[in-house]
Amino acid sequence: MQFRNFIVCMVLILPNLTFAQEVNNKTKLQWLDWNEGFLKSNNEQKIALIDAYTEWCGWCKKMDRDTYAKTSVIDKINENFVPIKFNPEIKRTYKTSNGEISGRQLLLQLSNNSPSGYPTTFFYLPSKNEILPVPGYYGEKDFMNLLDKIVKYSRGEIELINN
Repeated sequence: MQFRNFIVCMVLILPNLTFAQEVNNKTKLQWLDWNEGFLKSNNEQKIALIDAYTEWCGWCKKMDRDTYAKTSVIDKINENFVPIKFNPEIKRTYKTSNGEISGRQLLLQLSNNSPSGYPTTFFYLPSKNEILPVPGYYGEKDFMNLLDKIVKYSRGEIELINN
């Protein structure tokens, strides 16, 4: 009898666990690495949101916790962007249209040879072949406004005077 009760419980519980996992996956950003994300951005002509961070950066961790974890931000990014995590201090090679380069070289390329610290969010707009660097921490409300501006700019709906 106990075994039968166990089976009945499992039949009732397992679908709910699967559903909870699906909901949980939809409420998190699925960050890609540079090599996969940059290619996807180009192929889909979707804006790449590149989060340049380091392991030791407190503001980077705060932005992960307080901004990138918010449902409104996640939904906006999933709809309009390809999210890419990029730590230039990791020793590996990164593929670009100019060949393979180091993390430091990629950071310099993204920032037009003027890196500004961490976190920095870079937006690569494949439709314009343009990179927009946005240094610093942003809270949820300000980041949502920034994302809206970037989307409108990429569509030609507004001009950017400053981010």
